[in-house]
Amino acid sequence: MTTRKILVTSALPYANGPIHLGHLVEYVQTDIWVRFQRLRGHQCIYVCADDAHGTPIMLHAQRLGITPEALIERIGAEHRADFAAFHIGFDEYHSTHSPENRELAEFIYRQLKAGGHIVTRTISQAYDPVEGMFLPDRFIKGECPRCGAPDQYGDACEVCGATYSPTELKNPVSVVSGATPVERESEHYFFRLADFEDSLRRWTDPAAGHLQPEVAHKLAEWFEAGLKDWDISRDAPYFGFPIPGTQDKYFYVWLDAPIGYLASFKRYCERTGLAFDEFWGPDSEAEVYHFIGKDILYFHALFWPAMLEGAGFRKPSGIFAHGFLTIDGQKMSKSRGTFIRARTYLDHLDPEYLRYYLAAKLGPGIDDLDLNFEDFVQRVNSDLVGKVVNIASRCAGFIHKRFDGRLGPRLDDSELYDRFLQAGARIAELYEGRAFGQAMREIMALADLANQYIDERKPWEAAKDPARLDSVRLTCTQGLNLFRVLMTYLQPVLPVTAEKACAFLGLPDLTWHGLEEPLLDHPIERFKPLMTRVDKDKVAALQAAARAEADERQAAARPAPEKKGIEPIAPTIDYEDFARVDLRIARIVEAAEVEGADKLLRLTLDLGGETRQVFAGIKKAYRPEELEGRLTVMVANLKPRKMRFGVSEGMVLAAGPGGEDLWLLSPDPGAAPGMRVK
Repeated sequence: MTTRKILVTSALPYANGPIHLGHLVEYVQTDIWVRFQRLRGHQCIYVCADDAHGTPIMLHAQRLGITPEALIERIGAEHRADFAAFHIGFDEYHSTHSPENRELAEFIYRQLKAGGHIVTRTISQAYDPVEGMFLPDRFIKGECPRCGAPDQYGDACEVCGATYSPTELKNPVSVVSGATPVERESEHYFFRLADFEDSLRRWTDPAAGHLQPEVAHKLAEWFEAGLKDWDISRDAPYFGFPIPGTQDKYFYVWLDAPIGYLASFKRYCERTGLAFDEFWGPDSEAEVYHFIGKDILYFHALFWPAMLEGAGFRKPSGIFAHGFLTIDGQKMSKSRGTFIRARTYLDHLDPEYLRYYLAAKLGPGIDDLDLNFEDFVQRVNSDLVGKVVNIASRCAGFIHKRFDGRLGPRLDDSELYDRFLQAGARIAELYEGRAFGQAMREIMALADLANQYIDERKPWEAAKDPARLDSVRLTCTQGLNLFRVLMTYLQPVLPVTAEKACAFLGLPDLTWHGLEEPLLDHPIERFKPLMTRVDKDKVAALQAAARAEADERQAAARPAPEKKGIEPIAPTIDYEDFARVDLRIARIVEAAEVEGADKLLRLTLDLGGETRQVFAGIKKAYRPEELEGRLTVMVANLKPRKMRFGVSEGMVLAAGPGGEDLWLLSPDPGAAPGMRVK
């Protein structure tokens, strides 16, 4: 078999926040494919980097009172730790804020400029007069010009989906300072993408095979709309690389970000002695693949190949796009608790559970995939623990107890073993085509056959008859050899479990081509559990932690109430007046939204001997599920009030000006429903 030379990249995570489960879809998908290629004996190099430039990073660092360099170093260390914990096997992980990236960005810019592909023109932009900076679209907010929704970004409305320019926003404000932006002109640099239209049409043609069919068809729509010049410059202040020959212009982050692929590989070459041009030179015969999310196709499938061509580099062999991750059917949301950081997951669950679950869901297309936690628990426990690991645990004990830990001299069913080997060609084809979900189904079908074989032979019964011990040994030898085949096929997905299986089987490694020779008359180690079942309580704890983080983010994002001084104390009253108000401890046994009401929640309150219904205007401050079971204080003798939603039989006490800024009063532990507050 010819050894292939392959270079693989994943999209660069932005160095402004943590890795989350949505990110991991891509890195797990890429890592599985890379590990498969290495398992087949090919040279496969995997490089990546942090995307470390741009206005958001500059402003984030300012808020923290540190330099952008310090921020990206800190975030970069967190990213590396998270990736390592999920067993993502990068050969090089770099940063776009590097000498290699600056050198290559300047080289590519000069090449494009020399070829006549860079032009300048004056444009009008939104400018923050307080901060003295031009504002990216996402740093301007206002009312949507289409539907009027407030608090929308300067490029698109999250309520009605409309797209527009920042100048169309009603009542715009700068996110940075709160000031009203003004229009100001500036000279910008543009890349003439249309200069490469003919070659891009050929490269993106479905028949060329560089793109998934659905991606190629989408790009055809963009061609029909016309390829527009691409603004590659940003004005100072900006964290990035200065454009050569200018005083206050910087490369836009999307120009130097994909160049990070080249820079990271260049660093790898300098470290290992590999020839850079062997992979990126115009005459390279190596394979180069980019794994990306479908939301950044325009940059990767049009701008990037055009930049490479204009600078004298080869184009990628292929771009593999994937869909987005949803959590229990919901879009990942920082406010709903469906945004789960990689580190939060790692605090509760084994990373290989997620690697397998994502593999079982991933296909070669760009469809979205859902992480359903109920299905997650069932699938991991059934497939990995109940089927695959179960084979080894069922057979190993007999080998050690009866045969001194040594496998038998031959297989019991060589035809079954050959069937497992022959399935390898189909499984390899599926791995190659990124049809991981189908590959997992094929492997689990083999696991079912192995367990069926053991069930039919019943070694636990045969072991009771001394005359049948030889058959027990052959059955268990067969079972453990089938287990070895399955773990080899699963090694790209479960590298750590595969490593444990190697140690158990007394092997230095698992190799695809080494399966031709079964393990016979071979010593094995005592079996230790290779993987435990998913604990539902830990899944629940993970979900609770994600919700708690969402609550913390929301609380941190709430603006501090205006300092208007202390509200004047009300006029004095007599004790008798106060005594007329019957304040009681109440437990909220049920909380629900009120259909048609923007501010109200319906509370069912336990007063010890009776329950009351109260409508409370706290909807913007609390979710119903946050309230149930909580103790609070209510006015129990308030005259019932008839509302269009029903009768309110009291009032709960809260502090704050209203809206999101409300805090229910809570008694100390020991208080019980019905107790009077004095």
